[in-house]
This record gives sequence, structure tokens and C-alpha cells, in this order.
Amino acid sequence: MNYLYFWYVQLLAKYNIPKIFADITFPILPFCIIAGVMIVVVLILVLAERKILALFTQRKGPNRVGYFGLLQTVADAIKLLCKQNINPQGADKILFNLAPIIAFSPVLILWGLIPYSSEFEFMGFSISILLYLAIAAFPVIGIILAGYASNNKFSLIGAVRSGAQMITYEIPMIFVVLSVVALANSMNLKDIVLAQMNTNPIMGWYIFPCILGFLIMFICVIAELNRCPFDLPEAESELTAGYSTEYSGMRFALFYLGEYASLFVMSVFIATIFMGGFLPVTQNYISEMLFANNQFLQVFIYIEQVMWLLLKSSFLIFIIMLIRATLPRLSSKSLMNLSWYCLMPLSVINFIIIIVFKYITEGRM
Repeated sequence: MNYLYFWYVQLLAKYNIPKIFADITFPILPFCIIAGVMIVVVLILVLAERKILALFTQRKGPNRVGYFGLLQTVADAIKLLCKQNINPQGADKILFNLAPIIAFSPVLILWGLIPYSSEFEFMGFSISILLYLAIAAFPVIGIILAGYASNNKFSLIGAVRSGAQMITYEIPMIFVVLSVVALANSMNLKDIVLAQMNTNPIMGWYIFPCILGFLIMFICVIAELNRCPFDLPEAESELTAGYSTEYSGMRFALFYLGEYASLFVMSVFIATIFMGGFLPVTQNYISEMLFANNQFLQVFIYIEQVMWLLLKSSFLIFIIMLIRATLPRLSSKSLMNLSWYCLMPLSVINFIIIIVFKYITEGRM
């Protein structure tokens, strides 16, 4: 972020604003940017999913509000903001109101941990990949509190299911992440991306030596997001809306916003550790060919890096949405058995394979 910091200082200096103002406001700017971008991304994802589901189920989908229904999600957001927030009788009001905040807030931090380009990184830590996994588990606390505080048996059952599901699928995910750490010799997400650089761009991606780990991680992420076919905590046919049944208005919107924001950031996370992150799929950056003599070449490269990451993530998001349109929901027993009897042993086998591969190729660990 040094490049952006100096650019920000120079911009303020043109208007005779002292440097101390930049020092105070610059750390706050990333979270403001994340919050703004997150809202836009969620609106786009919700509309995209409704369009994709309509396409695969032979329906029209949103087509009334705005051209081709593009403003439908904006109208839905306004409707949620205008709805009354209701406290159910017998609910624990403090925990009931606190739960959506706890479920949503960690997602903001996750967005800040992702390296969107070689320079555009909000929070860089030497162990950012472990910090990411730790923070990604926090929303389940808000979900369990929501079910407990709602004074509703359906909400409680949905919350318990979600807690058990996230814990169950967290363990195979950790083993896969350890495999990636072993390949990159680093726990920093940016270093992991740079370790995937290769003369043949795509062949440097960790998805090839760790294809089994990629599949395990992809399945675990879908389960962590409570997406179909792992959407038991929100099974409409049996639990109405699960842990969010008693929520309305802005508090329900926070759960909804957190769900789709998590969908995006988890897809970006997979693209970062397995698909080269912000690295291009071409031999050289397209910006270098188009703007070779431009004084803003470096800025164009940073923007292109963000676009490559978004393209890779969009492909994964499309697959996740396609799965929702095609696969039925698993039973509770099948969901647990898949993790403990299938994914868990495979994740350990994958870790051993990567260790052997690393030893053979480099002769060391």
C-alpha cells in the first residue's frame, strides 16, 4: 500500500492539506472502500444468481424493475431498509440484536486480508492465511446466538445445524491450507500468490499439484457458506428460514449481506491460493502491450491484476450458483458422513502427497 499512500499524500498536497491528515485518514479509507464495494458486489451477486437460477429452471427471473430487471436488487434492498425491526416475544433482546452484527462484521476483515494486486493489499500479515481461517469461523458465533436468542425452536435447530456443519468442514479445510503453505513455504497470502509465478503462467498454479486439495476446499467452502446442497441450517421445507426466521428489516439484511459477501470473499480466497490470485493467465500483462509508454502504466497493471482476480473468482461463483440450480439438499446424516468419512481422510492423504511431492522436487521442506 506504500504506492497508494504516497499517491494519496500527493493528491492532498495539491489542495494544501497537511500530511498529518493523510496519516489519520489513510488507515480508515480501506474499510470505507470495502464497505462501499461490498454493497455493490452483493447487489450484483444476488441479481446474477436469480438470473442464473431462472435460466436453468426455465423461468424469466427479475425483469420488471429497471432495464432487464437490473434494479430489482436495489428495490429489494430499499424494501428491507424500510421494514420494521420486530423483537419476538420472549427473545433475549440484547443477543437478538447483537447476533447479526457478530455474523456480519468478520466478513469485512476477511475482505481486507485478500491481496487484490501486488500493491493493493489492505492488511498484510506474515500469517495472513491462518488469520483468514480463524476469522472466517467467527460468523458461526453470531448464527448460534441468533438461533438461541430468537426463542424459536426452528431457529435453534438451524443454528445448531450450522455450528456442527461449520466445525465439521473446517478441519479438512485446514489440512488443505497446510498443503498450500507447504508448497509456497509461506503463510502470507501475497507470497503464496507470487510463489505461483511461472514462465508458463497457468502451469504455476497450485490447482495442478494440489487438485485433490482444490476439490476438497471447494466442497468445504460451499458447506461453510451453507449453500446448496449443504443448506440444512436454512432448509425452508423443514425449518422455514432456520436461524434467521424471526429476523426482519435491517437485521435480516445483515445476515443476507454477510452470506453473499462471504460467497464472494471465499471464492476470491480459493482463486488466491489455487489459481494464481492476481497473476495473469497470459505471458505478460495486457496493460504492458497497450500502455507501454504511458506514465500511468503501473496503475493500469494494478487495475488489471484486480480484474484477473475478479475473473477467476467469478468463474468459481458461477459454478457454486450452478450447483444450487442442479443438486438436491443432502440429509443431515449424509452431510456429516461426507466430511468425516470422505473429506477428512482425503485431506490427510492430500497433505501427505504434497509433502512427498515437495521433498522429491526440492529435496527439502
